[in-house]
Amino acid sequence: MRTVQFREAIREAMQEEMRVDDSIILMGEEVAEYNGAYKVSKGMLDEFGEKRIIDTPISELGFGGIGVGAAMNGLRPIIEYMTFNFSLVGIDQIINNAAKMYSMSGGQIKVPIVFRGPTGSAGQLGATHSQNFENWFANTPGLKVVVPSNCADAKGLLKTAIRDDNPVIFMESEQMYGMKGEIPEIEYTLPIGKARIDQEGSDVTLVSFGKFMRIAENATKALSEEGISAELIDLRSVRPIDYEAVANSIKKTNRCVVLEEAWPLASISSEIAYMMQEMVFDYLDAPIKRVTSPDVPMAYAQTLVDAYLPDTKEVVEAVKTVLYS
Repeated sequence: MRTVQFREAIREAMQEEMRVDDSIILMGEEVAEYNGAYKVSKGMLDEFGEKRIIDTPISELGFGGIGVGAAMNGLRPIIEYMTFNFSLVGIDQIINNAAKMYSMSGGQIKVPIVFRGPTGSAGQLGATHSQNFENWFANTPGLKVVVPSNCADAKGLLKTAIRDDNPVIFMESEQMYGMKGEIPEIEYTLPIGKARIDQEGSDVTLVSFGKFMRIAENATKALSEEGISAELIDLRSVRPIDYEAVANSIKKTNRCVVLEEAWPLASISSEIAYMMQEMVFDYLDAPIKRVTSPDVPMAYAQTLVDAYLPDTKEVVEAVKTVLYS
């Protein structure tokens, strides 16, 4: 194993795949000359040239559409959004073209494309730059939606996403790019749709994904100090969702808390809560509890940002609620 930054794990995934497949290209704002807004694509222009590492105008609809068309005609584009907040400008290309083309063509046209970039809050960026759209894209048949929480998963899942013949939404976190973690020395991939048991436990099941796994991990440590054993599941992807992994854990613990950064209405956590009451209702000793962001836009003031985002204390309190303690 060796230690790399989160941004380096993503870069390595793209580089390794591009070295063996000339059809892979990277497009986006500042990905070439500037080495990427978050330096994820550092050095890639020098290695692969301007025909494969392509700077675009500030036009998500335009370069998103070019990417979809390129994928339909034999290339495997990686489209980088400076933030998924900006993907809304080009969401028609994702939802109405990339996601639907295979079905509309009766399986004749594949769209092997990856849309990737940061999601969620990243400090004092205000209401229009701090949003989570995982549930928006997960609502769309034809898409796969991946949200890695660590360096090893980011590299292995992105390599799989690039090789996939279907469009994949790959959602990162701006706050994680400098995070360090271990990755295998050998070449590897990870399956999309298979959750990871981050920590085994017996009293309650915690479920999360992406950067909020850090809060979930801190909560399991705090709970352990109080004698509460929490099993922590990292979903890794939110379409498809590994319902079986969550259900099997609940069969053991009989209680569940789901943590995510998004707003509460029609969220990933509400989907999991519904599916678990269908799959393992008889095993539940308490209603499933959700910990989400409040149902308001993100503010700018630091005090309001701190009040807005769920924290370890809130997760611990939710666990104690389902434990009736």
